[in-house]
Amino acid sequence: MGIDLLEFQTTLSSAVSLKGIGVHSGKSVTVTFQPAEADTGVIFQRVDQDAQGRLIPALASEVGETDLSTSLGNPAGDHVATVEHLMAAVAAMGVDNVLVEIDSPEVPIMDGSASAFVEAFTQAGIRQLSAKRRYIRILKPVRIDSGSSWAEFRPHDGTRFEVEIDFDSPAIGRQAFAADLDAECFSKEIARARTFGFIKDVERLWAAGYALGSSLENSVVIGEDNKVINMEGLRYPNEFVRHKMLDAIGDLALAGARFIGCFRSYRGGHRLNAAALRHLLTDRSAFQIVETTRRERGRAAEMIAVNAPVFAPWVL
Repeated sequence: MGIDLLEFQTTLSSAVSLKGIGVHSGKSVTVTFQPAEADTGVIFQRVDQDAQGRLIPALASEVGETDLSTSLGNPAGDHVATVEHLMAAVAAMGVDNVLVEIDSPEVPIMDGSASAFVEAFTQAGIRQLSAKRRYIRILKPVRIDSGSSWAEFRPHDGTRFEVEIDFDSPAIGRQAFAADLDAECFSKEIARARTFGFIKDVERLWAAGYALGSSLENSVVIGEDNKVINMEGLRYPNEFVRHKMLDAIGDLALAGARFIGCFRSYRGGHRLNAAALRHLLTDRSAFQIVETTRRERGRAAEMIAVNAPVFAPWVL
């Protein structure tokens, strides 16, 4: 299968911290990843003075705004924005349980990709716990349409993403990328793909008080002449669609468990990803909760269905 179907949950071996700026606030942010016990999941804790230690689970039920990024919590109160790059790294690197201490309402943008988070988790190390890991296995196709955009989940023997984008700009055009997800593939093929935008949109956001931390150091920017203005150019020939896949991996990690299935999208984004995930999780006939087990030493792992709690993370 595309992703390592580990039998047991994991956490970090040690704490690790990163410092950067918020892409919208432009202010300094420190985030610290702490090891956590089994069945904790991913929990954000606001440690800045105003938030008073508020805990925000990284779950679909906590999704607030999805206009400019994926935000968790109450947009008018305690929340954490721009979680998608971090969550993509958490999911792809196989970290099940972690406490994310953050002193700002916004995850640092770093270089606009997920590579800094991958490096942090590699530095901290990942250790196995004694509790079983659970997966969400897709049983039947589930699709959602929004104008010319669509997204769907389909059964698949592994964890696969197939993403296609289509922009009027000749700098981007129509691009597609597909991958069976595992830590190695993510690190080499997806994690370094940066967020992107058009200079005219960035200037409009600046005027509205957003994207104050956006720069050529953390974004691929397309100029008025429909050319990339970053001096170093692109990291991949199709960096744009790879970043859209990165976003999708992070958005779908809010299910609370990994998928065994294929996610496909056309002209998607944070809002469509969130809607597709909700559409799936509200149809209990579309998925099954399973665990990996090895009945005999030396035999390949098997998947067995388990009874999910009524108020499990994947039940909306």
